Amino acid sequence: MAKAFTDDDDALLAELGVEVKTKTATSRTPREERIIAGFEEIQRFFDEHGRAPQHGEDRDIFERLYALRLDRIREQAECRELVASLDHQGLLGAAPENDADTEELDDDALLAELGVEEDTPPITELKHVRSSAEKKAAEEIANREKCENFEDFEPLFEKVQRELDAGVRETRPFEMKAEIQPGRFFIVGGQKAYVAEMGELTVTDQGRTDARLRVIFDNGTESNMLMRSLQRALNKDEAGRRITDPVAGPLFSDDAIDGDEASGTIYVLRSKSDHPMVAENRDLVHKIGVTNMPVEKRIAGARLQTTFLMADVEIVATYELYNINRTKLENLIHRIFGPARLDIEIPDRFGRPVIPREWFLVPIFVIDEAVERIRDGTIGDYLYDPKSAALQRRA
Repeated sequence: MAKAFTDDDDALLAELGVEVKTKTATSRTPREERIIAGFEEIQRFFDEHGRAPQHGEDRDIFERLYALRLDRIREQAECRELVASLDHQGLLGAAPENDADTEELDDDALLAELGVEEDTPPITELKHVRSSAEKKAAEEIANREKCENFEDFEPLFEKVQRELDAGVRETRPFEMKAEIQPGRFFIVGGQKAYVAEMGELTVTDQGRTDARLRVIFDNGTESNMLMRSLQRALNKDEAGRRITDPVAGPLFSDDAIDGDEASGTIYVLRSKSDHPMVAENRDLVHKIGVTNMPVEKRIAGARLQTTFLMADVEIVATYELYNINRTKLENLIHRIFGPARLDIEIPDRFGRPVIPREWFLVPIFVIDEAVERIRDGTIGDYLYDPKSAALQRRA
């Protein structure tokens, strides 16, 4: 590796008649840095979508911003020259015949040209975007403000996300205004929204009920929008969703209520295998699974299947469930008891080694507790600790 010249080296080179040129560090103005950063965002869009950003009312607001920004860069000779060396994707194209006057490339100005108001400077942190049509109803929609006590609500959003991941909650299309109630969660504009408070119901001149809400958003903002404004936003948003409550019907019950959609059964099995590890811990070794068929049918021929340790089994417990994603629930249960997964290798009928994945060294009373945690929606807060043989709250 070449060494940097010191002052002594420079003096020596001078005596040898070698001219030493000092490299000067290039610096850019904040405006130039901002233009380059904006162009790099356009390049990332190109890499992700395989095309340049395009204009159009049906396009995402970010894409429309990038498209307008690219137009500005193409039009201004100074900007084109600044980013030309970076343009390995050919985004600049041919220079326009008429060079536009150079002006500041400001996202707020670009958004204004799109008919959009923006309260937050960085485009990647949009908090509230309103179209030209929505501006006409501005008196009905309150502006978002910073939620001063967001620390009280942030744990709720985190818990809801865990329950969504676990399948304890689901997202469903928004259908009617009556779904908007205090304590309910929604997804609107790509953000989770929590209805924290609802004022007194009023009747509009058109005979429709309405109420002022306090809505908290997961980005730390809040709004005191009207109920009908939230309804209108959810209906207009193709991705607008309602987040269901943790218990949408009897998740674990012997009898289903009309309208409940059957989802399957959690089953707990005990093996009759004579494998030494199983025989020594028979009261602790349990297979936990979820099935949409009768458990008796599921375990038929167990002695021929490695998933049942190539042995007969007995049913220890079953729990009927409704309105829940079976696969997500099974994955959740296996993740919770993952630290106690049974490490065992069983040869199949052809002598090939197989490692079953659904057997755990867990007492039945802990499994019962886990079911109760699923029932009350708190299961995402717990993990099984093999040392204490108990569910422990996550740190």
